[in-house]
Amino acid sequence: MDALRHGWPLAIDGAPLLQPVETAFGEISAESMLLSATRAATLKLANQIEAAVPRQPVLMRGADRFDLPAALAVADPALDMANPLKGPFKALSLGWETQARAALELARIAGILPAFMVAPEGAGEAVALNASDVDSFTDAVHLQIASRAKLPVVASQDARIVAFRSPNDTREHVALVIGEQRAEQTPLVRLHSECLTGDVLGSLKCDCGPQLDAALHAMADEAAKGGWGVLLYMRQEGRGIGIINKLRAYRLQDQGFDTVDANTRLGLPDEARDFPTAARMLELLKIEKIRLMTNNPAKVEALAAQGVAVTERVAHALPDNPHNAHYLATKRDRSGHLL
Repeated sequence: MDALRHGWPLAIDGAPLLQPVETAFGEISAESMLLSATRAATLKLANQIEAAVPRQPVLMRGADRFDLPAALAVADPALDMANPLKGPFKALSLGWETQARAALELARIAGILPAFMVAPEGAGEAVALNASDVDSFTDAVHLQIASRAKLPVVASQDARIVAFRSPNDTREHVALVIGEQRAEQTPLVRLHSECLTGDVLGSLKCDCGPQLDAALHAMADEAAKGGWGVLLYMRQEGRGIGIINKLRAYRLQDQGFDTVDANTRLGLPDEARDFPTAARMLELLKIEKIRLMTNNPAKVEALAAQGVAVTERVAHALPDNPHNAHYLATKRDRSGHLL
């Protein structure tokens, strides 16, 4: 991830040299690019057999070599209106799909555009790795409790915070425990993904801030009745695509795309959150069953698939506003949320 953020090329065993488009620098050019299938579809490549399989990495070339400005115009859909004429492009046969998938997944984790120049000329020294190395970034087994402390908050002056760390990941997650933990009682749990714009800045484009505040007060009410609650605050901004890509999606929403289509045009998944890590956090807290605050049935299923017993789905709907009404309707109509 450090290499990708610095714009250094990757040498993944069995694949050509891969130069991240967004962070690259210098006089670099290449005949072909590696993209996600969703981004390739917006470039009208899905009608070619090599690019017709959903979620498969796509190797493609243009009529001319790609320099960095041309490559970035292809990779970033927010630039489509300023660069409407692209192509013609041709999808090529991809003989190193495993390595390509690893590269695109590492780009997502690093928070950069999932696009690479392939076998570029002028690239610097590459960082070598194997495709299997990506597993270390998505393996929750190594997550451990790093620290605990009392943390009085507005909702509850008796809250405790627990911090989690993995040697393979720079993201540090926390849990806030409200009330007295009792094994015989099933806690009220909220899995809340970090949202800088909503949680900190008070953005009206989403409902994250109000959801966080309401969840903490619901847990405090639970504690007042002798129960307890746990907020898992996950460092996975933008449903796992990162703050920069989330803001790119916002820019596309300003152009008329809904939240699902905005992510698709970026070549990113609509859902990339890390449920195995959430399950591991609960395991480390010695929590085997939960009452989950969510309007998303898929979240219940994802945690259940990781061995978490969800005994109840507790509705967690809040009023909309003129700025997020369309966003909430999209979550209902296209992502199956129960609002």
